[in-house]
Amino acid sequence: MSFHLHKFPLLSRSGVMERLIAEVSEEGEEKCSICLPDIPGGAKTFELVAKFCYGVKLELTASNVVYLRCAAEHLEMTEEYGEGNLITQTETFLNQVVLRNWKDSLRALQTCDAIISHADELHITKRCIESLAMKSSTDPNLFGWPIMEQGGPMQSPGGSVLWNGISTGAGPKNTSSDWWYEDASTLSLPLYKRLVAVMESRGIRQDIIAGSLTFYAKKYLPGLNRRQGANDSNSSARLAPVALGVPPSEEDQKLLLEEIDRLLPIQKGLVPAKFLFGLLRTAMILRASPSCISNFEKRIGMQLDQATLEDLLMPNFSYSMETLYNVDCVQRILEHFLAMDQITGGASPCSDDDGQIIVSPSLTPITMVAKLIDGYLAEVAPDINLKLPKFQALAASVPDYARPLDDGLYRAIDIYLKSHPWLSESDREQLCRLMDCQKLSLEACTHAAQNERLPLRIVVQVLFFEQLQLRTSIAGCFLVSDNLDGSRQLRSGFAGSTEGGWASAVRENQVLKVGMDNMRIRVSELEKECSNMRQEIEKLGRVKGSSTWGNVSKKFGFKLKSQMCSAQEGSVSNQNNGSGKIEKV
Repeated sequence: MSFHLHKFPLLSRSGVMERLIAEVSEEGEEKCSICLPDIPGGAKTFELVAKFCYGVKLELTASNVVYLRCAAEHLEMTEEYGEGNLITQTETFLNQVVLRNWKDSLRALQTCDAIISHADELHITKRCIESLAMKSSTDPNLFGWPIMEQGGPMQSPGGSVLWNGISTGAGPKNTSSDWWYEDASTLSLPLYKRLVAVMESRGIRQDIIAGSLTFYAKKYLPGLNRRQGANDSNSSARLAPVALGVPPSEEDQKLLLEEIDRLLPIQKGLVPAKFLFGLLRTAMILRASPSCISNFEKRIGMQLDQATLEDLLMPNFSYSMETLYNVDCVQRILEHFLAMDQITGGASPCSDDDGQIIVSPSLTPITMVAKLIDGYLAEVAPDINLKLPKFQALAASVPDYARPLDDGLYRAIDIYLKSHPWLSESDREQLCRLMDCQKLSLEACTHAAQNERLPLRIVVQVLFFEQLQLRTSIAGCFLVSDNLDGSRQLRSGFAGSTEGGWASAVRENQVLKVGMDNMRIRVSELEKECSNMRQEIEKLGRVKGSSTWGNVSKKFGFKLKSQMCSAQEGSVSNQNNGSGKIEKV
């Protein structure tokens, strides 16, 4: 752009213009033509500088003061060339107006992006960032409200609510510590990084900085918002204007993701597990660096107990596509969790006098993770490409004490067997050894006893332990019945019997009798099944030359004594004498 200007107004205010005009005049040219290619802010800023040289009063704002300050420095517009020159005026406006106000400091910092080298030389960028860092931990009522409105009524810098431009005198609502997140997210990544670094040096809490990083990432990484819940209306409304804009390129998103990894503090609970899974999923899609992916996996491992099954179901984005879901990633996350659990001392189960594991409150996270992994195994089990060693490795990674019951693991194994019918008998037995038949509930035992997919050895073990559970339950019922009879006699001895008391006692006795009858019927059915199975095995043994039940019992790894349960057995000791001796396979 060309400007036709007089020489004297320019050389009287600028040292650079004075020298350039003098050089051209010495060459004897009638027309004085000067080229200024490196003016900070370009032609628009030079036009304002020229008006200032002609004596036109400039309106300094937060949007133009940085350009004018850098241009004045570049043109050497010092006090030597006139009192109240442009350097002095712009510097005064910066210090006394812009840096004292949040929104003006933010706008001035945003303009530094285009002329960052000039702004850094004059320390304008640093001063704006320090101003914002100081004000971020202060009540915004003291220095003006943020630029971005939060959907509420318009407010004045003093905080009063405006109605048709008239102050009503009403005060604004109390602001939380995250009021500045949206304003900070308007900064470019290099400036935002510098702002976060200064905030950390000033001692701002890690959770506040992590919240700002979360907001920034959600704004510029579109993949994080695809799995947001429909009920998150507040967050989606605040991010709507950004979503309508042009999203960053994949390379810019990858760079941002790796910077978020470097800036995010490594501490449990600072950000939700769902957000970390979103970062990890996005990093895999964008092919981020292996260290970035590994760091996200470690962060998730620190708080895996807060994750959900939906979070774990990450598709496999590799070119090989061996499995539908990324099982290897979940395996690594689980290993990080177990390692952290051991460091914190959470993986130390207690035992009672009988050797039974007592689940203490410190075991709650690992118990939740065990349930989560069992659910994940059940979801990935139908994948025909999922190899047996990979399935076994993930299932075996969970410690035994973390599972109070093995019902979830049994369900996953059953689904895997159903989806992989070509497995050999040895592979089936090896897979079923992952679960402990003694830790199956009565319902799971009943299902397993009729499950044709399970190996014969496992079915026999399940039948034995189911019978053992039923006998123990019957013994407990007899014990409860005896206690009820004793307490009923004690009550009758002291207070006598009433019609209501007798009726209640009769009902309780009837309920107990019905329960015990059902248990006796089930035990009889199980013993018949065991007897039929014994006969079948003996027939097979005769064909092969071995007809003794002892050899078969040795093959299955335990001895079983059949004993019919009678309704007349009222003592617990008789029931205990009928239990079998177990030798674990």
